[in-house]
Amino acid sequence: MKSSRGAEELRPSSVRKRESMLAAAQEQFLAHGYEAVTMDSIARASGVAKQTLYSHFGGKEALFLELVGSQTRAASERVLGEPPALPRDADARAVLAPILEQQLETVLSPGLLALRRLVIGLLPQFPDLARELHQHGPQRAMDALAEVLRRLDEAGALRIPDPATAASQLNWLVMGEPVNRAMLLGDDEALPGTDAATQVARALDVFLAAYGVDS
Repeated sequence: MKSSRGAEELRPSSVRKRESMLAAAQEQFLAHGYEAVTMDSIARASGVAKQTLYSHFGGKEALFLELVGSQTRAASERVLGEPPALPRDADARAVLAPILEQQLETVLSPGLLALRRLVIGLLPQFPDLARELHQHGPQRAMDALAEVLRRLDEAGALRIPDPATAASQLNWLVMGEPVNRAMLLGDDEALPGTDAATQVARALDVFLAAYGVDS
C-alpha cells in the first residue's frame, strides 16, 4: 500500500484538490459505510480522475486513514492552543469555562461524532486507527487540560496535586454524559434541555468543590 502524500508537500492548488477529495470521501464513507465505498465512487463525487485519487492517497485504506487523521488533528487544533500565562489572581472558572465549552462543542459536532461512530464500527479492521483517534483526540485534550490545571495550581487558583488525574476527572465530568448520549441516542440527545455553557458550569461546580482553594 502506498503511503499518502502530506498536504504540506503540495502546491496550493493541489492542496485544495486534496481537501476536496477528502471532503468527498468523508461524505461517501459516512453515507454508505467503509465497505460499500470504492475509489471509483469517491473519484466521481470529487470530480477527479481515479488515477488522481490514487496518486494522492495510494488506495482506499490509506485515504480512509488520512481522512480520520486529518479530521482528528483539525478538531484538536480548533480547541487546543498554547496554555495561557496566568497571573497570581487568576480565576479558575473564568479560565477553564471557555476552554471546556469550545472543547465540548467541537466533540459534539455532527461530522466528528459520525466519524467516531464509523471508526468504532471498524475497530477490528483498524485497531491502530482507533488508537490514533484516541491519542490525537481525547488524550491530547486531557494532556492540554492538565497543563492548564498545572498553571492554575502554580498561580494559586487551584490545589492540583496530580494535574493528569484532575484533567481526566474534569474532562469526563464535562464530556461523559453528553458524548454517551450522542453516540447511543443521536446527536440531538447530547444536551437535552440544556447547552454547552450550562453543562460546563455544572461540571465546574463539582470540580471546584474538590480542587478550589476554598474547598
